[in-house]
Amino acid sequence: MISRSRFFRGLFDTPDSPAPLWVKAALTTTALLLLSLACWAALAGTTRNWEGVWNYRLVFWKGWLLTLQLSVLGMILSLTLGALAALARSSSFLPLRGLAALYVELVRGMPLLVLLLFFYYVVADPLGWKNRVSAGVVALSLFSGAYIAEILRAGIESVGASQRESAKAIGLTAPQTYRFIILPQALRNALPPLAGQFASVIKDSSLLSILGISEFTLAAQQVNSATFSTLESFLPLALGYLILTVPVSLLARHLENRLRFET
Repeated sequence: MISRSRFFRGLFDTPDSPAPLWVKAALTTTALLLLSLACWAALAGTTRNWEGVWNYRLVFWKGWLLTLQLSVLGMILSLTLGALAALARSSSFLPLRGLAALYVELVRGMPLLVLLLFFYYVVADPLGWKNRVSAGVVALSLFSGAYIAEILRAGIESVGASQRESAKAIGLTAPQTYRFIILPQALRNALPPLAGQFASVIKDSSLLSILGISEFTLAAQQVNSATFSTLESFLPLALGYLILTVPVSLLARHLENRLRFET
């Protein structure tokens, strides 16, 4: 017979007993359903214009799909930029290291809203780059890539120097050392903050509405302006972002458990 302590260890992650991905997905889905029921119960006795907002469901759907596309492209591009910047900051070539440090510090010291406006109206528009979606994705990726660069650099530097020396002792080249020794450990250490940064990319994509991109947040604002139903317009917005961010956290936790090994 399974004891109560073993049962709860099977439900939640511990270093010795990571919970299966399907269990975490089921628990998260249950929590979202309970939250939805609680919101419905709290609002059931009030007069709300749900029917009016429901008439704009296609506006929400198109905005959510565009946010999904922006988020996926932003995560891929920001991870690429962040990895390149992290490797550049770890380079022995001083000018390359200086340029990477300048990029990271300048971008991290600038609000995303300012970066979006600066990139589009000062960089993209004078060059004839009129596609607001692609320009917005690049600006968002530049912003997130600076943070990812620091996350990856910290993961790389967390690998002890003794392991690098051991790799040299057995005849591994520098690329082989990074591929087989450093990067697997750096990725494992960087996964939790990377998951948080990817969730931030999804939520930060809402600021692309300042460029006139009809993503999810702008769709909710348009529905609110048409129906004057603020809560009914922005509650689907919160649920839509949860649907996008929760799987990212679950996947990162699953990969973290897969890459766990004794040291």
